[in-house]
Amino acid sequence: MRCFLQNVTRKYNFWKGDEKKVISKKMMKLVEKLMTKEERLSVIGLGYVGMPLAHAFASKGMDVIGFDINREKIKLYQAGIDPTKEIGDDAIAETKIRFTSDEADLRKAKFHIVAVPTPINSDHTPDLNPVILASEALGRNLTKGSVVVYESTVYPGCTEDVCIPILEKQSSLRCGEGFKVGYSPERINPGDKLHKLENITKIVSGMDDEALSEIRSVYDLVIKAGTFPVSNIRTAEAVKVVENSQRDINIAFMNELAKVFDRMDIDTNEVVDGMNTKWNALGFRPGLVGGHCIGVDPYYFTYEAEKLGYHSQIILNGRMVNDSMGIFVADKALQLMIEAGQAPQKSTVVILGLTFKENCPDIRNSKVGDIIKHLREYGISPVLADPWADPAEAEKEYGVAITPLKEVHDADCIIMAVAHNEYRSLSLEEINSMYRKNLKNSEKVLLDVKGILDRSAVNASGLRCWRL
Repeated sequence: MRCFLQNVTRKYNFWKGDEKKVISKKMMKLVEKLMTKEERLSVIGLGYVGMPLAHAFASKGMDVIGFDINREKIKLYQAGIDPTKEIGDDAIAETKIRFTSDEADLRKAKFHIVAVPTPINSDHTPDLNPVILASEALGRNLTKGSVVVYESTVYPGCTEDVCIPILEKQSSLRCGEGFKVGYSPERINPGDKLHKLENITKIVSGMDDEALSEIRSVYDLVIKAGTFPVSNIRTAEAVKVVENSQRDINIAFMNELAKVFDRMDIDTNEVVDGMNTKWNALGFRPGLVGGHCIGVDPYYFTYEAEKLGYHSQIILNGRMVNDSMGIFVADKALQLMIEAGQAPQKSTVVILGLTFKENCPDIRNSKVGDIIKHLREYGISPVLADPWADPAEAEKEYGVAITPLKEVHDADCIIMAVAHNEYRSLSLEEINSMYRKNLKNSEKVLLDVKGILDRSAVNASGLRCWRL
């Protein structure tokens, strides 16, 4: 352990401007105590972000408290079941994380990471209730000398203007004297087994140099790719919302092209394939853009910009395009059914996929929900199949029942909305077997939203196929 701490002391340094600062023994004190289990680390919010974090720190031998207000989720973790599918049941069963829904257990920790979701309201304004409630619970149990790091996506200024005052009020401690605060935006990509927590550079910030040093030293223990310190908390908050806004805008451009190319009878994916042969092509493709990050973060940024008197010219328009794609796909399905001689209200529409992205169980803010809603407006109740989605959550969130794929039959129209591996492996024969028996191939409507099927093979089959 002594050698380890000596190596850690030598390793953890950072640059601010042109002046190199080295972490002193005082700065390293918290890391030493965490590694020797004299102090504990807590993760508040055990979802797709919090759970990998808690597991990573526990794997380094730290005493980790995993807190979530969802008691059912805690029971699953305690039973060795991973509802996020990010870590896996075996790893959850073996971990030493202390799972709890009792906020009083947070008093036992000195380093706290807040990783709760930050959704948006129906009017696209930030819904800060989760981070406010988490701050209140933590504040009630915050002890002197603690360090608090927020990972939840928020607009620039939120940590200092909203979260810190709550911590001070609930704890009766003064920030900077009784506790320190920092911000390190989450960058985890749910379902991505290549770009995992430890392989993604971590942005870190602190309220002052000491806080930054302590926060960076702790994260450096689990982030193999290293940490990237920025000068202040607001900058770190901005990094998160801007990187996702940039991606959102690029996809919006491709979605707008897809709408135009559809009218021109040009295959968008073929255009993109050709474009990507150039060295500086970005590789974005059209699609349904939902989820808890890209479909939400731009609104956090534009919300704060509006408060400062600036109306977004690009970001909001890009979000409008992406928010419209579910309706666009649903309308295309209706058009194709009519062209195939079907009566849409009497047709059986099957949607393959409900989650917001492939190979991930997260259904939050899935734009497939917009397809469902729009079809219902025309009297169509689609059949949903998704091996990744939780049936109870699907019923609660979208009012749909999940049908096992093997039980899908008598379809008139199939919308392949999510590119799960299970759908990528389907043969045309297997897809054909899901349709109504008496239909001719030219009467079978197939929408390949993600472009996962071989276009030439589908065309040869005679199916009435369309892809975004």
